[in-house]
Amino acid sequence: MDAEELCFMPATALAAAIARRELSPVEVTAALLRRIEAAQPRLNAFVTVAADQAMAAAREAERAVLRGDALGPLHGVPVSVKDLCNTAGLRTSFGSLAFADNVPAQDCVAVARLRAAGAILLGKTTTPEFGHKPLTEAPLFGRTVNPWDPSRTCGGSSGGAGAAVAAGLGPLAVGTDGGGSIRIPAAACGVVGMKQTLGIVPHDQTPDVFGLLAYVGPMARTVADAALMLEVMAGPDASDPHSLGRRVEGLAAAGRAGDEGGSPDGGLRGVRIGWRLHMGNRKVDSDTAALFRQALGAFAELGAAVDEHRAEFPSALPIWGPLTFSIWASRFGPVEAALGDRMSGSLRRWMEEGRGYSAVQVQDAMAARTRLYRTVQGWFRGIDLLVTPTLACPALPADQDPFAPVLIEGEAAGGLREAWYPYTHPFNLTGHPAITVPCGWTRDGLPVGLQIVGPWLGDAGVLRAAALFEAARPWAGRRPPLPGRPQEKLTQA
Repeated sequence: MDAEELCFMPATALAAAIARRELSPVEVTAALLRRIEAAQPRLNAFVTVAADQAMAAAREAERAVLRGDALGPLHGVPVSVKDLCNTAGLRTSFGSLAFADNVPAQDCVAVARLRAAGAILLGKTTTPEFGHKPLTEAPLFGRTVNPWDPSRTCGGSSGGAGAAVAAGLGPLAVGTDGGGSIRIPAAACGVVGMKQTLGIVPHDQTPDVFGLLAYVGPMARTVADAALMLEVMAGPDASDPHSLGRRVEGLAAAGRAGDEGGSPDGGLRGVRIGWRLHMGNRKVDSDTAALFRQALGAFAELGAAVDEHRAEFPSALPIWGPLTFSIWASRFGPVEAALGDRMSGSLRRWMEEGRGYSAVQVQDAMAARTRLYRTVQGWFRGIDLLVTPTLACPALPADQDPFAPVLIEGEAAGGLREAWYPYTHPFNLTGHPAITVPCGWTRDGLPVGLQIVGPWLGDAGVLRAAALFEAARPWAGRRPPLPGRPQEKLTQA
């Protein structure tokens, strides 16, 4: 098989071909490692490439196939892991100079489950320091760029994961999402990314699980791959009380909905979809708006009742900001004391903002979070799914100042969070499942994402709608022109 075709083969197809002895895990892993090596100077998507460990695991996976062992659902399938998630025996730096040589003794729960399912760990993908912003650059490794246009950001904070999946550097990637950090880079890079209902995947690394805003979730090129990956990672674990009792069934099957019966026609008949072009923001890029409206037609063709959702919705940033920035000030204060100005300036600035909130203001934000949850959950009495853009405009310039206004078609649209991704962080606060899928490419060749949101524990319904949309408007055959272009020197942050 052609090496590029192998590198862009879906995880579901890889697992099936490996189980049938049509493909070797060694062949697949070696091809991806070669592609990573070729793309790394241009994209800088990996902090650490675990070539020796990956090849050793691939050889053992091949021996298991030849022995006729029982195989897991991801046996022999390579996966990358964001450098915020612990990986036993492999450096986890959090994008910080303070942890440049940190090697955990244990995997986090999600990674352990992927390995138990047979997945092969390729390496650790880039993240801004401690995942603090939607632009992937850090003092430890520099900047990661967008495979569709290296002058643009890949998004963040799971930016290396998004770039890697889009560029064929592995079919699956583990990301984390504390305000959109899976969905932002997935949309910016033209892939699939999901933040599941709070607790579906245990989060055993957070110091405050009861105030949790962050999620560990899947990134992939197809909905079926993301759904299978999510099903493997899901399930209760004692480390996370939100996960206890959460055994959601049918996730992988829902991701295959577009394959059922060979045609998705009418597959959403009876489903009520509400759509919103704005969520507290005032400006949306015209290409994004046009592609979003075209995508609504696909849902109607699938049989859904599609209507505008008109409920008033002010920006959720006044809730998200005090909670998040105060967490950072508390959690990373000792690191700042040790590193000083060797820590990312943007992180230090937001930590300082966090120190400015009083205990009463933080408690007020917690109460407002509960009200927001009740408001959004109440929407699902009248609709079954909510559909929004994922980003208000395509990928921003790679050198975007995180404190400068976002320009949308030459007009200052507001700050980074409220203007570019007002659609994502509300659902970190409320805990609702939300997936982003590509809905087209702009005239400049940049991907545009569409977000589907469901009620609590409606993850299978979200995946099913996404899979049917994918069948109606497929995207996985479109690939960025990498690593074939001449190499360019990356700007270092």
